[in-house]
Amino acid sequence: MAPSLVHLPNGQTVNVSPVFGGLFFKANDLNTHHGEFPPGWTVNLETEDSDEDHRTEVDNRQDEADGDSPYRRPQHHVHRYRRPTLRNDTLFLSSISQPSSSDFKPAASPSRQIAMMLWATLWWYFHQQPPNPHISTGTNRSIPEEGRPKAEWRINIKREGIFKGRNILSKLERMGLISTEESSVGTDVDDRTGEGWTEMFVSQRSFWQIDGRIFLFTLSPTTNSPFPPGTPHGGSRPGSPSREGGTIPVRPDIHPVHPDTIAQGLWSPSSPSGLPGPFTSASHLPTFYPPPPAQYIITNAVRHPIRPKPPRQGETFYTRYTPSVGQYLSFRVASLSVKSTTHRGPVGTAAANFLPPSSALAASSGVPNPGSMCIHPCDTDLLHNWMNNPRVSAAWGVSGPIATQEAFLKNSLSNRHSFPVIGCWDGKPFGYFEIYWVKEDQLGKHLGGSEVGDWDRGIHVLVGEEEFRGKERVKVWLSALAHYCWLADQRTERIFCEPRLDNEKFIGYLQDVGFYKEREIAFPFKQAALMKMARDSWDAPVL
Repeated sequence: MAPSLVHLPNGQTVNVSPVFGGLFFKANDLNTHHGEFPPGWTVNLETEDSDEDHRTEVDNRQDEADGDSPYRRPQHHVHRYRRPTLRNDTLFLSSISQPSSSDFKPAASPSRQIAMMLWATLWWYFHQQPPNPHISTGTNRSIPEEGRPKAEWRINIKREGIFKGRNILSKLERMGLISTEESSVGTDVDDRTGEGWTEMFVSQRSFWQIDGRIFLFTLSPTTNSPFPPGTPHGGSRPGSPSREGGTIPVRPDIHPVHPDTIAQGLWSPSSPSGLPGPFTSASHLPTFYPPPPAQYIITNAVRHPIRPKPPRQGETFYTRYTPSVGQYLSFRVASLSVKSTTHRGPVGTAAANFLPPSSALAASSGVPNPGSMCIHPCDTDLLHNWMNNPRVSAAWGVSGPIATQEAFLKNSLSNRHSFPVIGCWDGKPFGYFEIYWVKEDQLGKHLGGSEVGDWDRGIHVLVGEEEFRGKERVKVWLSALAHYCWLADQRTERIFCEPRLDNEKFIGYLQDVGFYKEREIAFPFKQAALMKMARDSWDAPVL
């Protein structure tokens, strides 16, 4: 069984506990007086094993003696879920616990609320220990396991419970959350029969390549909420019962709520500073949109699509809790501000333990007090320290006075085909990265148009803080950079990296997370290993 505490990318946590007939998911952030999720929901999760999974050596020898009989009917064994299987787990949403109607309006889009709960459930499921990918059939039992064929990890979605509602599965399929190999229209004119919707599934690979912003959003607070109108957090605490049978709303003047006790998830409707963010939505609905049609321009004799603008300076665009490290990894755009960028996102348990004792967050949430997290230098100072490290300077060649690093950062922020990134562990900066479009980069000019797709991306990397070096962390942030590239644009099919040829250790790290070495390439300033990774060969980020 996976950990019972689920850390979602927006900083919220959900408890998972077994109940009769399935699992109950309970949103913990109800204790902090707001709720982007309903108080809870129940899923039915079971495993259906085929007869092959229960066969013994005696059965196999009997089959060999009798031969393959066309009259032997396969048997199926359904039991309660214990651990993930490659293809035999089945899931459906059986019930929803809605919040108090005195605090929240009903979801403006019930279908999206169902999708949000299914997405959070799948986030939990695909964080479990992956099953053995090798499959066993009657024709390959004698073959060593390493030589047997592999299959993709899937979980089946059953048309039962909430999913039996009219058009629910078809909407989830249009959102890209579930799939089916049955792509025909169907011949039954009665939609209630569910023809064509009985073999739905979600694969591990497709789940990790769909943007969670499509599914994570907030509920709208009512006028009885203890928070002022326009704030991103509405009250989810039930009011007291009245003699008339209704409820007495919670009054903020009697029960004051300090802003620091509110979990400021990165995907809240607005940022704690009050500035609108990329997820700001007065409608409390998802703010993700598909990419627009491609338009082309020519830059330095290279024809390429007009690129979408990157996030703003200081903006966090990726965050994910990593169980192996026990910390939140996040990426934000580098900033020229002379003030350090305040981390307002979630932190892991270890970092929360260092919050001031007076902070209610230390006891109630994994989100830091914003005022307590402004403890590192500004980005220009960070680059000055990192670039003057002999280990870093040998690779980047940007050592010198702080004016050198300031000019370097200005140039990076002005570049039309790349943008500079600061990586953070629990809000503490540890490295500098660049994410670029390959086509108009110098790498694209060396490779030629036929080898580079319009939407292929590349990465440059630098780890400046010694405490955050090491194989395990490298694999996490490398796979997270790839994860972001896949999420940012579904048209991106490959990711490139060109480390110096003598950097054998880093080349090995790249291969550990799915890159392969295609060949060597000669730049004027280095001999590089051309490393590539394809979308269809990538399964999931390192957890």
